[in-house]
Amino acid sequence: MALSLGHFLPMESSPKISFEDTETAFAYKSDAALKKANFIFSLVNHPWISSLATASVKASLSLRLPVEGLIKKTAFDHFCGGENIEQATRVVEELGQFHVGAILDYSVEGGDDEAGFDATAEETMRTIEQAHKSANIPFCVFKPTGLASAILLTKIQAGETLTEEEQKAYERAFNRFDKICAKGYEYNLPILIDAEDSWYQNPIDKMALELMKKYNKERAIVYNTYQLYRTAGLPNLRNHFHEAVMNNYFFGAKLVRGAYMEKERERAAKNGYESPIHPTKEGTDDAFNKALAFCIDNKQRISVMCGSHNDYSNYYLTVLMEKHSMQNNDPRVWFAQLYGMSDNISFNLAKAGYNVVKYLPYGPVRSVMPYLLRRAEENTSVAGQSSRELTLIKKELSRRRNNQ
Repeated sequence: MALSLGHFLPMESSPKISFEDTETAFAYKSDAALKKANFIFSLVNHPWISSLATASVKASLSLRLPVEGLIKKTAFDHFCGGENIEQATRVVEELGQFHVGAILDYSVEGGDDEAGFDATAEETMRTIEQAHKSANIPFCVFKPTGLASAILLTKIQAGETLTEEEQKAYERAFNRFDKICAKGYEYNLPILIDAEDSWYQNPIDKMALELMKKYNKERAIVYNTYQLYRTAGLPNLRNHFHEAVMNNYFFGAKLVRGAYMEKERERAAKNGYESPIHPTKEGTDDAFNKALAFCIDNKQRISVMCGSHNDYSNYYLTVLMEKHSMQNNDPRVWFAQLYGMSDNISFNLAKAGYNVVKYLPYGPVRSVMPYLLRRAEENTSVAGQSSRELTLIKKELSRRRNNQ
């Protein structure tokens, strides 16, 4: 890695926390669950096997073959909380026993129509009601394209004139956003707005800032998401924070590296514009860590969620907090990882008293397949991700065998 922790802060100021403690990381997993995880990450650690498996799953689903049972017993159980809120709630309670919160993430990617958008909005409202009843669900979330047409948002960003019906569709989309954030405000429950593709992210940002201005007068209720693999990610974060200062509202930021790199680069090449993605991983890492530092430097007005599977960045945030004399459980700072990944980060941070949540996807098996396929592709393509997971799992399995 081009950057060292000393690039930002001296090592002697680092808090004492280790992401190598596998006993803590996997305490919530039975031997059977850990062996299943070992199988899954062994699979995705071999790109050609992973590609063959995912291609087979896609073909089976398109042919309507009965493969849901097999998927449910493997990848689905590992990466998802269940097929409905009730099933996911059981996982929420299990995580809560280890002081790890959960974010119910309805991961069904519905059709691009008004009925589908309304149905997703209603399900999101159900997650808010569930969170209101549970101390272990400190945030709710929605994916903008679950509530609004990507085609419509693309037209808006391109500056095209909308028809009267398209304008009405945009207003309905904003009303869905607003209804969800209003309920979050009523329950004092923060709402995370996920990021999307760069070519229609701008109208999402605009709506997010409007909703922050409306609901973030006392504290950060509405959080916008910033993808730091985008060259515009850090400048946008700074500019949007400036708007919050100028308009006197609190600012909520969820920081992620990003999930659509290949698609972004391919579209840029196809359409002849400069790639919006940093050309190197080091550029992304640098932007992400600078974004963390910017948020902590402005902690009086910013609440931040560090959505990262990167050991370095999570550790760096703990260093920043210590430098600023912040308590580990300062309510303005949260760490987040996906369920089924980076347990070494989540559970060790939680044990040390930091605020930690897991994104917990749920929905019918067939409907969440796009999410599961992205997880497989991500673990295969991100350098070292699956091998890192696999090494830690094998280490814990060995520790358990030796202690029998």
